[in-house]
Amino acid sequence: MNVPLPPVLVVDDEKNMRRSLQTMLGDEGYATRAAESAEEALNLLAQEKFLMVITDARLGGMSGYEFLTRMHSQWPDLPTLMITAYATPKLAVEAIKAGAMDYLAKPFAPEELFHAVSRCAERFRLLAENAVLRRRSGEVFGLEQIVGDSQEMRDLRQLIRTVGATDARVLILGESGTGKELVAGALHGLSRRRDEHYIRINCAAIPEMLLESELFGHEKGAFTGAIKQKNGRVEEADGGTIFLDEIADMGRSLQAKLLRFLEDGTFTRVGGTEELKVNVRFIAATNRNIVQAIADGEFREDLFHRLNVVQFLLPPLRARNNDVLLLAEHFLKVFRVAMNKNLTGFSTDAKRSLLAHHWPGNVRELRNVVERAVILETGAEITPGSLPAFSAPPRSQSGPVTLFAEESLDDGLRRLEEQLINTALEHSNFSLTRASAQLKLTRHSLRYRMQRLNMKLPNESGPTATETTGG
Repeated sequence: MNVPLPPVLVVDDEKNMRRSLQTMLGDEGYATRAAESAEEALNLLAQEKFLMVITDARLGGMSGYEFLTRMHSQWPDLPTLMITAYATPKLAVEAIKAGAMDYLAKPFAPEELFHAVSRCAERFRLLAENAVLRRRSGEVFGLEQIVGDSQEMRDLRQLIRTVGATDARVLILGESGTGKELVAGALHGLSRRRDEHYIRINCAAIPEMLLESELFGHEKGAFTGAIKQKNGRVEEADGGTIFLDEIADMGRSLQAKLLRFLEDGTFTRVGGTEELKVNVRFIAATNRNIVQAIADGEFREDLFHRLNVVQFLLPPLRARNNDVLLLAEHFLKVFRVAMNKNLTGFSTDAKRSLLAHHWPGNVRELRNVVERAVILETGAEITPGSLPAFSAPPRSQSGPVTLFAEESLDDGLRRLEEQLINTALEHSNFSLTRASAQLKLTRHSLRYRMQRLNMKLPNESGPTATETTGG
């Protein structure tokens, strides 16, 4: 992996010595920055990232030893090499105690300097590679993690195999909790880019004003708090894959910049003028109705067409037949091993309860339910007592509508109306705008009906609370 090295910081109050060190290092391919005092060097360290620091022991103002102590307390992992014309064993011990990794006495052979710097460069590359491996270790790229025996899931796995080997852009659609991240990870894992970076960004989790900087980076001084240049995630993903989750929550202005980036891979950092270019594979996902978002003017149609080269539409769990029990058994194996509990499976009544549930939270909800059951169960198998009291609408909404015993027509209509509104809200991720469009109502009419039925959104403290979803 070719990791670019940050510059070496040279600190010396003698101008000729600074220039000499910069020339020697530059001839070896190392970038350098120079400071004539410890105070100036500390300011630079607070603003930029450096490979290492080379400092003279005697400086005007703060001494090299005091500088080492200050620097080591703030940046303990930054390697430092001390150079002095007054080399004694006692001073060498002081330098090492202050935090220096090595000590060179003047005059020194250039090879001694290059050896010390190359050691730091190798250390930096190893740490960077280890960081990448740590990030990848928790990521799931295998098709075996996409569990299900329904025809929909068999077709899905085959499509992942076909598309994964290409560089095609992919748009993954589906309700929250259906496994969009797993599909994106599997696509990367099956691609020729699998050994490069896989960068994930949740557009809904980052404030809009910061999302552009997160994606494309920024220059020093671009905005308040931008104390140094920052590379964007697209640069980090160069050669690999970038996955933008909840892309329909991205603001219109940033959508336009993303569209330009998708055309040829070029971009500029926030506050910058230099045009940069990267080569990344692009995967996007959303749980919103993208067609409705386009109709509402919330998502650009041209961006949709640019993203929608290959579309994956993930089925909700309620449409996957007996995959519910297959997934439940899969999660049970995972959690009983993690918690060291000897559970043999699910009782017949527990299976019946799982199959009867509507699963508005899809696979993510099922995973949480099984984890909770494994924690609470004290017997040999999972029983209904360890499952939550499910209260969602029944799995099947089809068939004739009937009244319950001793239920009036008005009560039955009220129950049906509440059920339809609940279903629309769940399908729209509790957005009043999208739910009202699905029900062919105005937003105000939907809110009025919810108040009349004493219904509330999940984040509301009461039926008349002020709406905060922004949907």
